[in-house]
Amino acid sequence: MVKLNLIAAACENMGIGKNGTLPWRLKTEMEFFTRMTSTTKDKNKKNIVIMGRKTWDSIPPKYKPLSNRINCVLSRSDLDVKRYKDVHAFRNLEECIEKLEGNDFRDRWETVWVIGGSNIYKESMESEHFYRLYLTKILKEFDCDTFFPKMPDNLKKVSDPKFQKMSKRKETLSLCTTSMRTLSAKYFIKYLKAAFTVDCI
Repeated sequence: MVKLNLIAAACENMGIGKNGTLPWRLKTEMEFFTRMTSTTKDKNKKNIVIMGRKTWDSIPPKYKPLSNRINCVLSRSDLDVKRYKDVHAFRNLEECIEKLEGNDFRDRWETVWVIGGSNIYKESMESEHFYRLYLTKILKEFDCDTFFPKMPDNLKKVSDPKFQKMSKRKETLSLCTTSMRTLSAKYFIKYLKAAFTVDCI
């Protein structure tokens, strides 16, 4: 079964974008995003990144598609991505998940990441496939026109060995505690569905 891992960065007013781009420039955050969404245990597989049409359009041409990942773009209108390698277009999230579970994709990917935008985050959190949310909170308020959607009430904070490795900090974290990131004056929280149980580190 496909498990949707959401990854996002939001400022103090939960803004995530302005005019189709990020309102901030944080090199360490982009590096963290790349490591999280690109790293696999099986070197013969790649991770999936699912995004909406606007998020796809916001990626600068020199970074499109996101390298070393299979890009899945959700668009209600026709989208020609044939000239790109490892890029696939789907009408909606349901169709995308169905394809990922099929024989053509099943053995090619390791982890599925949802990277925006707001409507895709909302739909993913409402899906039975929603698994985890990795949220970086930027400790400053920016002028935004796009915001992270309201989070479900049944989430709780958890720890994750992957976070420790990716954040390049050696910390001992406990279940249901906030794990701190001191990168560019921001902190990191990872949410997990309350129905899922994990062992403390």
